[in-house]
Amino acid sequence: MDPAVDGGAPGAPTREELVRHLVRTRIAGEVDTPRQNNLKHYRQLAAGDAYFKLGLSFERDWEFGDILDVMAKMCGVSPDPRHQWGTDTIDPERTVDALEAAAGLIAGVARDGGNVLVATGHPDALMETYRSLLDAMTGAGAIGLTPAAGFSYGVRRVGDELPTRTLEWHGGVGAVGDGVRLRHSHDPFAMRAMLKELEESDGGGFWPDLVIADHGFAGAAAQAGIPTIGFADCNDPGLFVGAAEGTVAVAVPLDDNVLPSHYRPMTAYILAAAGLA
Repeated sequence: MDPAVDGGAPGAPTREELVRHLVRTRIAGEVDTPRQNNLKHYRQLAAGDAYFKLGLSFERDWEFGDILDVMAKMCGVSPDPRHQWGTDTIDPERTVDALEAAAGLIAGVARDGGNVLVATGHPDALMETYRSLLDAMTGAGAIGLTPAAGFSYGVRRVGDELPTRTLEWHGGVGAVGDGVRLRHSHDPFAMRAMLKELEESDGGGFWPDLVIADHGFAGAAAQAGIPTIGFADCNDPGLFVGAAEGTVAVAVPLDDNVLPSHYRPMTAYILAAAGLA
C-alpha cells in the first residue's frame, strides 16, 4: 500500500488514492455520524436554533427540505427524507473537490504573504491538520495571526454550572479550553473576540486574508466577510447553508472526528495542490 495513504510517509496521494483512503478511514463514504442525528440537526437549524447557525446570519429562512437538499448536493448525504435511521454518507468526490478549492485559496494567500487565522472546535482531531497547513503557509511567507489570547466566555448551562471556555493558541492554532484541556466547541464567541481585537489594532492592518477553521470559528469569520475555508461534518449543516448563500468560501465535507493520523494524506494532498509540499 502507498505509505502516503496509509498514514505513514508524507508524500501526497493521487486523487484516486485519496478517495479510497477517505472511504477506508470513514472520513467520507459511509461515515459514523448517524442519519437520525443529521436530520435532527437539520430540523434544529430550520427552527432557527442559533447553536446550529455557527455564527452565521442567513439571507432567508431555510426550511428542513431546503436544508436537506443543500446537504445532499454539497455534502452527499441521502436526499431521501424517508431515510430516517442508520448510516449516512459523505461523497468523497465532493470532499476532494472542496479540498482542491481550499488549496487554491491557501496558495494565493501564501504566495501573496497574506494574513491567515486558523482555529478549531475539534482540537483532538483536527489540530494536527490545521497546524500543518499553517506551518506550510507561514513557511512560504504568510503571516499567522494569534489575537485575543485569554478571552473567556460562559457556555450553555450544564446542570447548575456555567462552564467557562478560554481561548488558547497552540502552535499558532486557536482553540478553547476549560483550564484543564482543550474542548470541543461550536461557539462563535472566540472568533468574534479575535476579529474585534484585530479590527481595533494597528488600524486594521492585521485583518485576515483567509481563515481556516470549523464550527463557530468558521461561521463567525465568514459572517464578517473574510474568505473562509470551513471543515464540516454532515451533521453541521450551518456552514453548507452559508456556502450555498455565498458567505462561506469553501465548505469541506468530512467526518471531523476521526484519528488525527487519518487526515495526514488529505493534508498532504492539499499542500501538494497548493504548491506548498
